[in-house]
Amino acid sequence: MSLCRFCRAPVTRTFLDLGLQPLANSYLTPEQLAAGNEPVFPLHTKVCDACFLVQADHDVPAEAIFDEGYAYFSSFSPGWVEHARRYAEAMTARFGLGPDSLVVEVASNDGYLLKHFLANGVPVLGVEPTANTAEAARAIGVRTDVVFFNAETGQALAARGDRADLMAANNVLAHVPDLNAFVGGFPHVLKPEGVLTFEFPHLLNLIELVQFDTIYHEHYSYLSLLAVEQVLAAHGLRVFDVEQLPTHGGSLRLFCCHKAAGHQDTDGLRAVRDAEAAAGLDRPETYDGFTARVEQVRASFLRFLQNAEDDSLGVAAYGAAAKGNTFLNYCGVTRDDILEAYDANPAKQGRYLPGSHVPVKSPEAVRMLRPDFVLILPWNLKDEITKQLAFISEWGGRFVIASPVTRILD
Repeated sequence: MSLCRFCRAPVTRTFLDLGLQPLANSYLTPEQLAAGNEPVFPLHTKVCDACFLVQADHDVPAEAIFDEGYAYFSSFSPGWVEHARRYAEAMTARFGLGPDSLVVEVASNDGYLLKHFLANGVPVLGVEPTANTAEAARAIGVRTDVVFFNAETGQALAARGDRADLMAANNVLAHVPDLNAFVGGFPHVLKPEGVLTFEFPHLLNLIELVQFDTIYHEHYSYLSLLAVEQVLAAHGLRVFDVEQLPTHGGSLRLFCCHKAAGHQDTDGLRAVRDAEAAAGLDRPETYDGFTARVEQVRASFLRFLQNAEDDSLGVAAYGAAAKGNTFLNYCGVTRDDILEAYDANPAKQGRYLPGSHVPVKSPEAVRMLRPDFVLILPWNLKDEITKQLAFISEWGGRFVIASPVTRILD
């Protein structure tokens, strides 16, 4: 019997079991593909009946995921970089940041966010565990420590004088195996009236929109405001404001502070609390039945593939995204079904998608294949991708989205 990653209560209730899957961001080199020994791990999520944290029932070591070959560079998504720029502008204005302030980002990747603060004269520090992305950040002038963030790291930063007016931890809270060790670092670094923001995909959207492809080994937790408030409270922190964002299929931005800080609770916080209560996220039975809905999504997509095969129509995919790999592997897709995948990130090009072994090529290669359908795997970037590849209409190509039901876009 497993214990809850946060409250240590016994966890027995299945949320969704996706079987054995490879690591979603471990793209294979031709040599690795030829070796044929790709590791797979259980991808089984459960929900804690005590604190309602939805969590992975596995312990893939973080070092196996976030290694030297980690392929996700935030800067390759123009939409995400623009989201970061707007965040930097808004936070600078709202909290009066300037040359005497310090902004610390945890999981700062390649500096995609901190560079916007730096450009406005606000000192920054990135904390990033993957060496290759950290090196890219340093190359553009973003001071970066290569280390996993936890209570010990937080104490070390504070001891050397790095105390933050603003801390950002965007799309990282779900990625940490030990929530208590991770969250325990923030109170050390955050100044008494400092502000900490978290962004994460909202569990409520995952459930209501059947976004099961956001489940993969990098994500140890699937987060609601309800669960996160309990984690923060255990470490002397509280939420005072919440913004609902369109990113990643629907995310929350939490504004947090020390319990004793002067920030007042807002209507935004109360609105999300009320929405979660209305949806029953505080009742165990709400989490039952999700598997049946996921199976319907798979059946819809497999019917599309069968129809395409029957009509001798070629299918390719755009976006070698982790969520796409979860989806393809759950559906049992191979390169017989999806001919090629395209991605703008050079680190993924020339490799193969984990599990399905679909070859990844640059976006320009779509003109050579001229597929009848292009499946958009990162559905949250649908608008951005359909604009970039609008030219597929030249040969009658059409876009396909598979979530929450497979449909061909007009």
